[in-house]
Amino acid sequence: MCEPRLLAVNIMQSNQTSNWDSVKRYRLKKMLNQLSSISGHGTELVTVYIPPRRQIFDVISQLRNEAGTASNIKSDLTRTHVQDALSRTVEHLKLFKETPENGLVIFCGAIPTGKGFGTEKIELYSVIPPKPIQINLYRCDDHFWTDHLKDMMKDDKIIGILAIDTQEAGLGILTGDRWEVIDTLTSGVAGKHRQGGQSARRFERLRDNELNEYYHRIADRSQKIFIDQFYVKGIIVGGPGPTKENFLREEYLDYRLQNSVISTIDTSYSGDEGVREIIDKVNEQGVMTEYRLMEEKRIVKKFMSEVHATKGLGIYGIVDVVKSLKSGAVDMVIVTDDVAYVKLDVKCKRCGTTQEKFIERHNLQRTKQELLSKPCPSCGAIDFESYETDIVDYLEELVTQSGSKFEIISGKTEEGAQLASIGKVGAVLRFRPIPNT
Repeated sequence: MCEPRLLAVNIMQSNQTSNWDSVKRYRLKKMLNQLSSISGHGTELVTVYIPPRRQIFDVISQLRNEAGTASNIKSDLTRTHVQDALSRTVEHLKLFKETPENGLVIFCGAIPTGKGFGTEKIELYSVIPPKPIQINLYRCDDHFWTDHLKDMMKDDKIIGILAIDTQEAGLGILTGDRWEVIDTLTSGVAGKHRQGGQSARRFERLRDNELNEYYHRIADRSQKIFIDQFYVKGIIVGGPGPTKENFLREEYLDYRLQNSVISTIDTSYSGDEGVREIIDKVNEQGVMTEYRLMEEKRIVKKFMSEVHATKGLGIYGIVDVVKSLKSGAVDMVIVTDDVAYVKLDVKCKRCGTTQEKFIERHNLQRTKQELLSKPCPSCGAIDFESYETDIVDYLEELVTQSGSKFEIISGKTEEGAQLASIGKVGAVLRFRPIPNT
């Protein structure tokens, strides 16, 4: 039987998911993705969701009863794995005097090692979630039940964006760390200048009818997107000129949307470009400051302004950022959540010389083999041991040592794309190091 090992991952709670520390959010998402990909050989993966008001001793009693029931499992290996997982879970629960404020989630089971059947290792993941758990769940299955936590990570505060003028309208949403344009409509409304041979009154009447039909189409599409599809918590309306005010004053919108208008914003554009401009102005004016996307916009704007300034404090590239962190010169580190670097250390067993490399994950195995097959640069021996560290883990360690701030931003946003264009890793310095002379 394999020797069990305990891996505890504690994600600390926060009052609002949208205000979570970006590193905690990154770690939880990464952990859930890893757990979702695990498939057991049998029903040997244990999931326990404990709601806030449930007593710990009650859960322990239930799991002990389940361990007794597990003795009826026919497969020796599966029976051992289930009993070991339940035993580890019970021992972990004994560390808690009472259930945390938001409840507790535990994933424990025999995780495949990739070395063949029978070599699995018992691992335990413990999560204090960002919001109170609403379910009481125990499952022993061939996969971990992660959907409830994944749903909890989704930001439930969705804001509708409407960018409107007499020619076109753009409808988008803002949620958590992203925004997107959902639809655009064109009006077909004639310009303000009538054609020859047409009376001014008739022209105005036809144009008013066209505008009325256009506004009704916008209202109908807004209801389908902002209520039926997303059920937004509020709506921001923007656009050039008085069109937005006229549209709202005549109350074309469904009353639920009409009553939830947060702000109206003057923009230069409508349509999809208008949606983008509204997002930017919302950020500048400090509206919806609790949204992570707004915070990411401010972070990246500050960073890029420092990068482009003649004597700015912005640097980028993993090697330069690590070097500056070690010197204590960094105020804030920024990375995207899809950064793919790994820190590889190759240490000579004979003389102790260590080679440090930062490698993109898809090049890791090839680079590792190259380093392991070359003589040590100090003693010439070919006898190494290697260590791999996720770049976020390594950067967080350096950040903690230097007292810097650490921000992980979404790689799917426009700001993430800006950072990705210069290597996905950047930093704002406290000061410019004095060059060596």
